[in-house]
Amino acid sequence: MSKYYDKAVELRAIVTPHYNCAQSVVLPFAKDAGVSDEVAYQVASNFGAGMKRASVCGAITGGLMALGLFGVDDPQTISAYHRALAERHQSHMDCADLLRTSKEQGMEKKPHCDGMVYECVNLVEEILHEKGKL
Repeated sequence: MSKYYDKAVELRAIVTPHYNCAQSVVLPFAKDAGVSDEVAYQVASNFGAGMKRASVCGAITGGLMALGLFGVDDPQTISAYHRALAERHQSHMDCADLLRTSKEQGMEKKPHCDGMVYECVNLVEEILHEKGKL
């Protein structure tokens, strides 16, 4: 895969400290954006588990943070990011809905969340390449 994907896999395998979904998406891109791992870890700390309230998926918000670190914030690109994820997940963007649907399909929580992280890392990387940021 890529160094960003590989870093996300590495982070998701670490038990202590725990890297939530948002942290696991934003940290792989942090250094290339000129941000320390420590700052990225802290900034994304309250966005895991759907902002700690089963709201918008932490992997999705982590992807938005990563895009923002590179100055990608134009409405068309952000809408395309949201649309791509919604199309892949039956229009679900909230952690609670994504987990429920995943459970109904027989998937455990950790593999589901890992999959969301990897999907968002790949999508962010694709967008950053398209925008000439990587």
